[in-house]
Amino acid sequence: MIAVTLVSLFGLLLLSLPVAAVLGLTGVILSEIYSFIPATRGIATIGWQAMNDAVLVAVPLFVLMGEILLRSGVAARMYAALSGWLVWLPGGLMHANIATSTLFAATSGSSVATAATVGTTAIPEIRRHGYHERLFLGSIAASGTLGILIPPSINLILYGAMTNTSIPGLYLAGIIPGLGLAVMFSVTVWLACRLRPDWGGRRIEAGWDARLRGLPHLIPPLFIFLLVVGSIYAGWATPTEAAALGVLGSLAIAALGRSLTRTMLHAAFAGTIRTTGMLLAITTAAYFLNFVFGNIGLTRNVTSFFNDLNLGPLGTLMVIILFYLVLGLFMETLSLMVATVPIFTPIVTGLGYDPVWFGILVILLIETAMITPPVGVNLFVVQGVRGRGSLSDVARGVLPFLGTLLLAIVLIVIFPQIALVLPNWMK
Repeated sequence: MIAVTLVSLFGLLLLSLPVAAVLGLTGVILSEIYSFIPATRGIATIGWQAMNDAVLVAVPLFVLMGEILLRSGVAARMYAALSGWLVWLPGGLMHANIATSTLFAATSGSSVATAATVGTTAIPEIRRHGYHERLFLGSIAASGTLGILIPPSINLILYGAMTNTSIPGLYLAGIIPGLGLAVMFSVTVWLACRLRPDWGGRRIEAGWDARLRGLPHLIPPLFIFLLVVGSIYAGWATPTEAAALGVLGSLAIAALGRSLTRTMLHAAFAGTIRTTGMLLAITTAAYFLNFVFGNIGLTRNVTSFFNDLNLGPLGTLMVIILFYLVLGLFMETLSLMVATVPIFTPIVTGLGYDPVWFGILVILLIETAMITPPVGVNLFVVQGVRGRGSLSDVARGVLPFLGTLLLAIVLIVIFPQIALVLPNWMK
């Protein structure tokens, strides 16, 4: 049964079908082969139940918030402001890539949007200042993954909805790992440029006047973060209501920046529709596939398989982590998450692990998949923005940061309080 599932899944992926279609067709195939009562009879009900969740209303709202901020020029001004404060470090603007991605992650909730936005602003600087192109591209692709870890994160919302885990708790749990990972990425750049000084490009001088003039441009992302996350923890708003507040805040920022035009709004709404349609299509198909898994007993078989291994909690967790790392080589990250979380979360929590902690671990594993060839989505995003050369340049440049991410996974497993200290403190 598991073999048929994997063959169907990867066979359809090799046909280059859309991810939602792959998940849905895999569910149909398994249902027709193994189910006594075809699950396809209830597909409409399953789709309605999957989307009839008030929490998921936050998804298009967060997407719209990020689109408005993206098209209002906030990221470009933020990059220029941060550059002045960070160019003195070995690696110069690569630290600005990471810092801008970190701040923009607090407004977009999407890794793809973060990587594309920072890449559009930063990539023209590579040749201008003589940076090592591969490492520079790798810093953009890797730091772009912070968009799904630092709140507000769309992926954490989906994890919370699928597992009935507290979204405010997940948001709190993502803050320290997200900021810590950003620091680790910067240390990676620093070490690489200390070992190879020519990779750090020509030194850029920045005066104090320019630095101080740039500080106001850092206020918008901090304002959005405090508005969205702060309203949740102050008890003023639910995550969905906080997302609506974020949209209003982003509109206000665009208006103050004189970029709130009909053309900009049209582009923002069009982008939101495309992204939301893709996200919800994948989510609905994954819910259907998970229903089929339960209907044919695959979920029970997987649980029994892990129980029969008799590896203990840590050993079982290591197998699950390895599973994610291997499957992340071949599957699109959102579909990987929504197809596996409902299966593995009960197993992991049954071993005594905290579901909030496991949510952060899953996000770190998903981040790893986003920059792992051959289907790491952020690699394609950065290469698409670059518009020249080979994808292998981005793939090679991301390798040091991939090692950093794997180290972060090890640390979160050894020291779970990295993720749990803030949620436990707020209790």
